[in-house]
Amino acid sequence: MMLYLLTLPFVASLLAPFLDAKKATHLLSISFLIPFFGGLVGLFTLSNQEINLASFSPPIGDFYVLIDPVSNAFGLTISMISAMVAYYSLPYMLHRFEEMGFEVEEYRKYIIIYGFYAASMLWLVYSGNLVMLYIFLEISLITSFLLIYLYGYGNRRWVAILYFIWTNVAGVLALIGFIVVALDNSTLAIRGISAVSMVAWLLIFAGMVVKLPGLGPHIWLPWAHAEAPTPVSALLSPLTVGLAGYILLRIYLIDPSFIVAYRVPILVYAIVSSIYAGFAVFKQTDYKRLLAYSTVSQMGYVLIGLCLGTFGLIGVVIQYMSHAFGKSILFMTAGGLIASYHGLRDIRKMGGLHEYVPSISNAALLGFMNLGGILAIGMFGEFFILRGVVDVFGLANAGLILAVVFIFILSGWYSFYTLKNIFYGTPKGYERPKISRYLDVPLYLIGIFSIIFIFPPLITMLLDGLKAVIGGGI
Repeated sequence: MMLYLLTLPFVASLLAPFLDAKKATHLLSISFLIPFFGGLVGLFTLSNQEINLASFSPPIGDFYVLIDPVSNAFGLTISMISAMVAYYSLPYMLHRFEEMGFEVEEYRKYIIIYGFYAASMLWLVYSGNLVMLYIFLEISLITSFLLIYLYGYGNRRWVAILYFIWTNVAGVLALIGFIVVALDNSTLAIRGISAVSMVAWLLIFAGMVVKLPGLGPHIWLPWAHAEAPTPVSALLSPLTVGLAGYILLRIYLIDPSFIVAYRVPILVYAIVSSIYAGFAVFKQTDYKRLLAYSTVSQMGYVLIGLCLGTFGLIGVVIQYMSHAFGKSILFMTAGGLIASYHGLRDIRKMGGLHEYVPSISNAALLGFMNLGGILAIGMFGEFFILRGVVDVFGLANAGLILAVVFIFILSGWYSFYTLKNIFYGTPKGYERPKISRYLDVPLYLIGIFSIIFIFPPLITMLLDGLKAVIGGGI
């Protein structure tokens, strides 16, 4: 059944261009909500299943769908956000087409590219073969490139090419690493891989650090996230970059030797990356660029968690979910302001906007609660990462514990500093616009779900499932 559910978004993407804009949006959104509920059922049943698709001779091996609590956690997150952003896209992209001088029919092209982009990410996390995973990684890269190139802001073509080059470098490095794995194991089917050499690990790790991105390779991300059309930003930052963490997690579960051997330098790099990007947030004057630097800081959590054994790996999964929920909401609040106030992005021109757009302001609060780990699923991510520090390094290493705690505090600090500067303080005299329900209701549905997930039975089933898969982590 899950195989059919995963196929629905691709089928809907092909059918949507034959419908009018509203019907196409509803069809595509529903096609993602159905596998979302499938992922939830998978969590409740602790489903572990492999569905064979095709068999190839060595060193490729079997193509199959890998369904377990890890893929279900990532999958339901991708499905939920893809469905909500699809609804959000309807008024936003029609507004964008009007700005660009396009006819309404342009939505047909947008919806099919968007659908393939989101569906490729969903299939990536259920891929049981590294070649299959790479194929969907490349589909997500090409489709997101097209969306930025065709509908982005500013010098969108240059930004799209910059994005394509950097993320393609990440993909090629990972592919070379996969080839080394194939030569060593005579298969790329995850169930058949017994070891990952240091060379293969280094190549895959380097590629994923570019894709996350970490400090240094991060230079492409503020451009891409800021100039992408906002629905694309709402997928690109929360979902796409975080999938690097999923790939690293899957490789770790096969063979953790590289991370164990280089745990300390990776951890130091991740902490420095998070702190640098966290402070860089305070210097940004463009709302979308600010959120991009926040992504760099939050992705440091993923690398930190990767170094911290079983508890840290659980933290990686939950941090992905938390960041996806929170950052998708926040990018959509940025888009709501852009659509309502003729391209308003400059934080220096904001202030007191809660008086005029309270529904967007309150949604932003839900988004920043996720980033700060306050009464949302992110609080469990922070707990497990901190528990991992104690478990691996012990209570005696007070400096490391304080550094990790400081990163958590820094996230909350810049989150509520930004919230205050944009939505509170002295109003700047803007008019109160009429907000389409498509521009705020999806944000609340994501936010409410991120809060509901901290209560049983959802959190209980999630943790039980993750422990069953990750319990052997070192």
